[in-house]
Amino acid sequence: MTRLADRLGLALPLLQAGMGAVAGPELCAAVSRAGAGGTLALYKEPPARAARLVREVAAATPRPFGVNVVPEVTGPATCLEQLRAVLPELPRGAFVTSFGLPDADVARAVRAAGHPLVIQVGTLAEADAALGLGAAVLVLQGTEAGGHLLGRLPGDRLLAEVRARHPHAVLAVAGGIATGGDLADAVARGADGAMAGTLFVPVAESTAHPTFKRRVVEAMADDTVITSLFRIGWPHRPHRVLHNSLTTTDQRAPATFIATTRVDGREHPIPRYSAAAPGNGTTGRVGEMAMYCGRSCTRVTDRHPAAVTVARMSQEYESAHRPRATSPGPSTNTTARKRLPKPIRIQER
Repeated sequence: MTRLADRLGLALPLLQAGMGAVAGPELCAAVSRAGAGGTLALYKEPPARAARLVREVAAATPRPFGVNVVPEVTGPATCLEQLRAVLPELPRGAFVTSFGLPDADVARAVRAAGHPLVIQVGTLAEADAALGLGAAVLVLQGTEAGGHLLGRLPGDRLLAEVRARHPHAVLAVAGGIATGGDLADAVARGADGAMAGTLFVPVAESTAHPTFKRRVVEAMADDTVITSLFRIGWPHRPHRVLHNSLTTTDQRAPATFIATTRVDGREHPIPRYSAAAPGNGTTGRVGEMAMYCGRSCTRVTDRHPAAVTVARMSQEYESAHRPRATSPGPSTNTTARKRLPKPIRIQER
């Protein structure tokens, strides 16, 4: 058991990222039942629908699961409305994850409801602020991760900085996690566990578009690129995606509608350069859409059910990691003493 597993009631110290268009109720419940931290993406869901989705998950698993909010996209007021709708539906032991720092009112609402608050950050300053908001767990996102990037440091360096500043904090790393060996390495470096997103995109219960799933399984690390192209709906935040025809040209195409996605029987148009990822209800020019993917895709090779993926992770982790009563503080592992990589340079386009 690590402190992450102990704090959130997990059998495996692994959180599934709350990815929009990917992490619906079926994936969240399946990961939870398997013993990891399944997470439901609330993203831009209206409060009433968000509450209904939480009820679906709660009915499908007796184990802990989480919901994920994105305050910088919804804004603090809408984020608080989402939480006011879902907090009464969350069972005891459920947790709330926030991508980026939440508003103080949001943090207070989660804590007042008795649920652990998990905050994902990308800098040491954000880690300080998140702990000040009462975070029970910090997720430290490195630039290896897929999706929108919160900082400019590789995961190893960010972990070393935050662990040195906060030796007793419960820390998970995000970016580069696709095997149980990756998870064991992260714990050996001083983490209490990890969060994985790319790993879960292709699994059977994911709601990612079939083309998105196929491309992740086929991709290698260098097939991903950090860009700022897909900014409509989520500006000012660089992101790691799989390359496509838009990322490989310097000429900008018109931001016209290229696809539609169906949610609750309603069609929603998607413009070129939208931040939306293609889900299983998306039709149109899916290949031009943002397919968020981390460098760990090199080691993501199958589309099994989530239970099979989590079981494999658990077996690999147990064989690679010597059990400890608690997670270490600042690591004395020789790997952690190697010269740390430099911050990545992100080119805005």
